[in-house]
Amino acid sequence: MRFRDRAAAGRELAGLLTDLGEQGELHDPVVLALPRGGITVAAPVARALDAPLDVLVVRKIGAPRHQEFAVGALVGDDPPLFDQDTLDRLGLTREALAPLVERERCELRRRERRYRGERPPPELGGRTVVVVDDGLATGATARAALRHVRRRAPARLLLAVPVGAPDSLERLAAEADTVVCPCRPPGFAAVGQWYDDFGQLSDADVLAALDGR
Repeated sequence: MRFRDRAAAGRELAGLLTDLGEQGELHDPVVLALPRGGITVAAPVARALDAPLDVLVVRKIGAPRHQEFAVGALVGDDPPLFDQDTLDRLGLTREALAPLVERERCELRRRERRYRGERPPPELGGRTVVVVDDGLATGATARAALRHVRRRAPARLLLAVPVGAPDSLERLAAEADTVVCPCRPPGFAAVGQWYDDFGQLSDADVLAALDGR
């Protein structure tokens, strides 16, 4: 399965989640997109579920000299969540990564201010929370997001992504109550390979999607 773009992927997810909703499994839902990529996927999901759409800003902590390879992630004011096995394999320490963590936290806060302004984050306690991204590679950012949301006592926690690495999806099954992912290719290498159009999104794109709700 390939997707034309993120909006098409979102419509695919929306159909699957609507089925769950019709079965009475999505009480009082709220949709949280992981920006920037997840926002265009999440918008059709929120419309289909008639649910509020908001963002949960998560920043990947990349390996030095290979920033696209995640060794951990940050969300909110939570401590950084590292993959200790990956750190050990790469010979990295948390102390050595501290300057990078601080830079990523500054960018995280900038984006939160940009996307939310004075608007408070949504109340998640007792609700069904659907965390949406455009795909899952290592799962570092999704894991940090799910643990952050879980601490806010949702009634049910779902992770919804159009495509993901099968081994990462299997590991994250312990973090979410339900994982919805229609495309789990055994030959997964990168999220972008499963989209015809995987162009970068801007802050303006995120704000436009939020205003569209």
